[in-house]
Amino acid sequence: MCHDPGVTSSLARARVPLRVANPTSVQPAYRRMARFGGWLLRVLTDQDWDDAARLPRTGGVIVVSNHISNFDPPALAHYLIWHGRWPRALGKSDLWKVPVIGWLARRTGQIPVERGTERASDALVHAREALDAGECIVIYPEGTITADPDTWPMTARPGAARLALSTGCPVVPVGQWGANFVMPGKKPVWPRFRPRRTMRFRTGAPVDLSDLDGRQDAEAVAAAGARITAAITELVAQLRGIDAPADVYDIRVGRRVERASGR
Repeated sequence: MCHDPGVTSSLARARVPLRVANPTSVQPAYRRMARFGGWLLRVLTDQDWDDAARLPRTGGVIVVSNHISNFDPPALAHYLIWHGRWPRALGKSDLWKVPVIGWLARRTGQIPVERGTERASDALVHAREALDAGECIVIYPEGTITADPDTWPMTARPGAARLALSTGCPVVPVGQWGANFVMPGKKPVWPRFRPRRTMRFRTGAPVDLSDLDGRQDAEAVAAAGARITAAITELVAQLRGIDAPADVYDIRVGRRVERASGR
């Protein structure tokens, strides 16, 4: 597989001590967990990272990525933390009820989403507050692990687009590949670390939503979501070394549909 320019020189970054890679302030518990988690991921997997040059190192930012596995959240956090950002991810509230996982989520300031309830919108309120404080918010626009039969990004739910349009914060796409081989499929399974897998990440340019800024109507949200999906899909295609399909999987109808233009 061909590597992007600058990737080879940055492969050693995962081995840089956390205090050097990310000296910014965060909860002590979060730093301790990150240090241990980073060590564990280096032991169990390999890293193929770019230099994340397009990821702002300060200020509020919305990171959007494809969701391919139950294993990709720690792999994505590893990548972001070692590039100077402490991610605050939006995730389904059911995870907060899982022993250990829920405790970790609470101690690291992650944001639960109460899907299908009147409190679902509370997550976006908390996300806006975090962005105002200069935090890095992570959202999987699909809202769940992809059901696409070939593991491509699905159509986006409206949350990421609404948050982006209401705040004007930069939306930075991150494509990832590799975690899906450690824990394949949507259901939790025991991780498979043999053969040894490589966690591959690429960061793209911020998604241009300037012509939609401030709008919250359905047309603008749909257009923003389509652009976000397209940006992530392009990065995933680069990582996989193949062309993405012309259509996109829509979980609501259980099949691929025509890809929206985002105009």
